[in-house]
Amino acid sequence: MAMETSLESPAPVRQVANAIAGWVDRLGAVWVEGQVAQVNRRPGMSTVFMTLRDAVADISVTVTCSRTLFDGLNPPVVEGASIVVHAKPSYYANRGTLSLYARDIRMVGLGELLARLERRRQLLAAEGLFARELKRPLPFLPGTVGLVTAPNSAAERDVLENARRRWPAVTFEVAYAAMQGQRSAAEVIEAVERLDRNPAVDVIVVARGGGSVEDLLPFSDEALIRAVAAVRTPVVSAIGHEPDQPLLDLVADVRASTPTDAAKLVVPDVAEEQRGVTHARDRVRGAVRAWLAREQAGLDALRSRPALADPRTLLDARLDEVAQLRDRARRTLGHALDRAADDIGHHRARARALSPLATLQRGYAVLQDADGHVVTSVAGVAAEQQISVRVADGRIHATTTTTETLEETHAEEG
Repeated sequence: MAMETSLESPAPVRQVANAIAGWVDRLGAVWVEGQVAQVNRRPGMSTVFMTLRDAVADISVTVTCSRTLFDGLNPPVVEGASIVVHAKPSYYANRGTLSLYARDIRMVGLGELLARLERRRQLLAAEGLFARELKRPLPFLPGTVGLVTAPNSAAERDVLENARRRWPAVTFEVAYAAMQGQRSAAEVIEAVERLDRNPAVDVIVVARGGGSVEDLLPFSDEALIRAVAAVRTPVVSAIGHEPDQPLLDLVADVRASTPTDAAKLVVPDVAEEQRGVTHARDRVRGAVRAWLAREQAGLDALRSRPALADPRTLLDARLDEVAQLRDRARRTLGHALDRAADDIGHHRARARALSPLATLQRGYAVLQDADGHVVTSVAGVAAEQQISVRVADGRIHATTTTTETLEETHAEEG
C-alpha cells in the first residue's frame, strides 16, 4: 500500500524505514542463488554471517544462519562456493540494511554447476557472442602486449619469458587482477577494459595456470564474457583448462591451451622468421641464377651460329650472291642489247632499202618544176621550162628543150 506523502507533508525517515521493513516482511521466504564472498564465524556466537554475491552484478547481501545449520553442511561452505539458500528477508530499519536469514542451504554440486554453465553458454551463444565472424585476427607483430594475470604468478612468468625469448623487442603492459575468488571477475573486467583503452596495446592476453572447475568459475562469469565481447582489442584466453572449457575461451578471439602457448601465439619466433627470410632470399637468388643461366644459354646459342660467330661469312655469302646477280644482270642486259642492235641493223637496212636516197644512189633522179612539184610525166613540163634535178649527192638546175613521150610506156600502160 502506497504511502501518502507530499512536499507539504513529507514522511519522516523512521516511517519510511518501517514501511520498507513491513514490505520486506510480507515478501516471505525466497530461494536465492549466489557466490559466497565471505564467511564470518564469530567465536562464542550461535550465528554465522556470510556475504552472498550476485554472479553477474556487483551486488551483495548479508546472510545469517544458525551455527548448527552451517556446521552440518557437507561439503562445508567455503569462500567462492556457489550456494542456494532458502531465506527470510529482513530489513533493519535502524541501520537501513537488508539481510537474509537462511533456513536451508544447498551446495551447488559440480553436475548442477556444469549444467548452469551450459545453460549460460547456450544463452550467450544464441545472442551471437561466440560467432566465428566476430573473431578478430591477431596482429603479426604487436608493439605492446597487454597481459592480465595474478602478480608474481607462474602464468605471468611463462608468458613474459617465452614471448621475450621468441621476440626480444616485445614490450608488455601488465594489469594485475585476482585470478580466483569472489573479486576475480570484477578485477579481470577492470583490467581488460583498462588495457583496451590504451591505444598502444595491440593484443590482450588473459592468463592463468589452470585449476579446478570451481577455481575457474570467474572466467565463465556473464559480466566478464560480455565485457570481453565489447572490447576492440583482440583477446587471447590462456586459462589452461582442457576438459571443462571456461566461457572466456569461447568469446575470446583466440584460445591458448597454456600461458606458454599464448606467448607463442601473440609474437613470432625471431629465429623462425630469420630462417624464413633466409629461405625466401635463397629462393629468389636461385630463381635469378636460373634465369641468368637460361639467358646465358640463349646468348651462347646465338653466339655459336656462324653468322654471329664470324659475321664476315654472312657478308661473303651475300657478296657472292650480289656478284652472281650482277653477272647475271650483265649477261641479260648484254643479250638484250645485242638483240636490240640486231633489230636496229635490220630496220636500218630495210629503211635504207626503202629510202629514196638509196634509189638515187642507184642512178635515179627526181625532177621538180620551178614550184617544187615533182614531175612524174612529160605532160607536166613544157619546152624551155626551168626544172630541178635531184640526184644522190646534190641538185642540178636545167632547162628543158623538148619533151618526148615514150611509146613503150603507153604500150605497157595499155
